[in-house]
Amino acid sequence: MKEHKLFEIYEDRKRIYTKSILPGKTHFEERTTRDGKEEYREFDPTRSKLAATITKGCTNIGLRKGDVVLYLGASHGYTCSFVSDIVGKEGLIFGLDPAPRVVRDLVFLSELRQNIVPILADANHPDQYTDKVCQADIVYQDIAQKNQSEIFIKNCNLFLKKGGYGLLAIKARSIDISKKPKDIFVKIRQELEKIFTVIDYRFLDPFEKDHCMIIVKK
Repeated sequence: MKEHKLFEIYEDRKRIYTKSILPGKTHFEERTTRDGKEEYREFDPTRSKLAATITKGCTNIGLRKGDVVLYLGASHGYTCSFVSDIVGKEGLIFGLDPAPRVVRDLVFLSELRQNIVPILADANHPDQYTDKVCQADIVYQDIAQKNQSEIFIKNCNLFLKKGGYGLLAIKARSIDISKKPKDIFVKIRQELEKIFTVIDYRFLDPFEKDHCMIIVKK
């Protein structure tokens, strides 16, 4: 297994992996491989916008071992489980979602991966969870709502530390189906550049149609 250029990411035969903090356990029928005493989980770019961003050549996802992450739109926890490997047992992830059904799955995941804290809340209303979340090194957002950028900015302003990184997965079709996705991406990037430093910008085709990832630094 070869170390990737990104921290805590590994690669083998054009596939990317994280080193599991819970060897012997899989959560989403992901492929695993061993190298000596270490176990690695394959991070599939067709199932995760973060994995797609890495596979598309991103040079800095911001994530480091020991980081505190606010994950907006954690869903069932697929990507969240890999972020759990990346930040390690020293790190912490506040995984937030408004859907009780998926938060239940996240609770089951957190019982095994104890660096994940599930939160049932709407990212549109951060006042609902200001007493549950501390300042974060990373804000990661994957939410299919029309006001995606507004939600992201609001949460970064409240929770992201100065010098921290924000990762926004943009779903163009959730914003406006009448406009070209690229035009939407450019507009949102320009909005973010007024507030943050944009450090990377990746279209996620062919892994995720009409999606892009924008990475900013506060």
